[in-house]
Amino acid sequence: MSASAAQTLADDERSVRTFKADPPPCLNEKSGGKEGDEATEREPAPIPPQVFQEGGWRGWVTVLGAFMVQFCGFGYTSSFGVYQAFYTQEYITNQSPSAISWIGSVNTFLVIGFGLVSGRLYDRGYFYYLTIGGSLLYSFSLFMLSLAKPNNFYQVFLAQGIGMGLGAGTVYIPSVAVLSHYFHKRRALAMTIVASGSSLGSVIHPIMLNNTLFSPLGFGNSVRASAGLVSGMLLIACSLMHPRLPPPQQTLGFAQAARKFVRDPAYVFATMGLSIFTVGYYFPYFYLQLDATKHGLSTTFSFYSLVIMNGASFFGRLSPGFFARRLGITNMISFATFACSIMIFAMIGLKSVASVVIIAILFGFFAGVYIALMAPLMVVLTEDLSELGIRMGIAFAFSGLGSLIGTPISGALLTDKYIWWRPALFSGITTMAGALSFFSMAIMVHRRSRPAQPVLKA
Repeated sequence: MSASAAQTLADDERSVRTFKADPPPCLNEKSGGKEGDEATEREPAPIPPQVFQEGGWRGWVTVLGAFMVQFCGFGYTSSFGVYQAFYTQEYITNQSPSAISWIGSVNTFLVIGFGLVSGRLYDRGYFYYLTIGGSLLYSFSLFMLSLAKPNNFYQVFLAQGIGMGLGAGTVYIPSVAVLSHYFHKRRALAMTIVASGSSLGSVIHPIMLNNTLFSPLGFGNSVRASAGLVSGMLLIACSLMHPRLPPPQQTLGFAQAARKFVRDPAYVFATMGLSIFTVGYYFPYFYLQLDATKHGLSTTFSFYSLVIMNGASFFGRLSPGFFARRLGITNMISFATFACSIMIFAMIGLKSVASVVIIAILFGFFAGVYIALMAPLMVVLTEDLSELGIRMGIAFAFSGLGSLIGTPISGALLTDKYIWWRPALFSGITTMAGALSFFSMAIMVHRRSRPAQPVLKA
């Protein structure tokens, strides 16, 4: 731990000791107005709101670092549609679109699903090991991707699918969960700002890749240029992010956590929603550019179809920070997933420039809302923040399973004849089923937060 982080932690511990030694008058009052009530005296004093700094210089610097992690990690994963089109048409022509999509789906699965491990290690205090080690692995794997030869599927799969997926998955949950050390009332705002980093990355990366991969620069030089940008940003991000609070003295094991969480209906429905929804969620990200190209639209416009979608996603990821406290996180994520499913069904009728633009903007916006609210949703469903890492890890692991199988199934339904209505229908049905799970979760949360009615006795 750095000296500045240690000093900040020491200041926080002194403030808590001061609070406990001289608590406000309202905390000295005994229940029922009686002095010496032993039961009341044994109750631990609640952690004061001052422990959450609601930002501060260190908090907002950590937000910036986490923003850059999302820019390089999830932002790059969301740009796989460029690689899908490039591999299919030029670089790995000896494989089907379904086989190629396994590269992106395995990458996505590991980014989200590896949180089952990284979340557990984060709860135990291994924040720096996770962020630095994951960043090094991600950068190394991206440079190794630049050495992959044409039509060598296994080289690309190992570097991009497994190596980059593990690296990004190692840093994903720690970079988001650490924000809970600095924010309470503004936690949703901070997390949505961080989530917008992946959206900005999914705008910048496709522009850079489309203008280099499909140019005389070549595959190797294009990927190395991208790797240089990502490595520099991850180096800066690791120097900015610092945890503020010590790890909990006791943490739940996987078996104990599973037994506890399965008795929480809202959490169960949320986990089901994440898993089922993501089966179809990535279909537009992987196939929109190829879809536009195969429908005879100009190559230049097809290149920028992902940019349009991810640009709209940037605004979608920022919006929950301003409306979540008023509209409710559970309500917003339920409606956003429903809207995404409608837009995926609409891809059945994709034929013109106007249809691509409308679908890209609307799907991108609501997909951004969904991604931005994934982490805050877990915070809402977590009463004990010492369980946040493992709760996020388990839920995101199930979400990763959905992303693992979804796009390969879509590719198999698409076939080499490019029958586009089949994968669009499949993805629309699965995302709609996921949206219904989120609506069920919202109902459970609403019932749980409703005050109990007094029982009237005759």
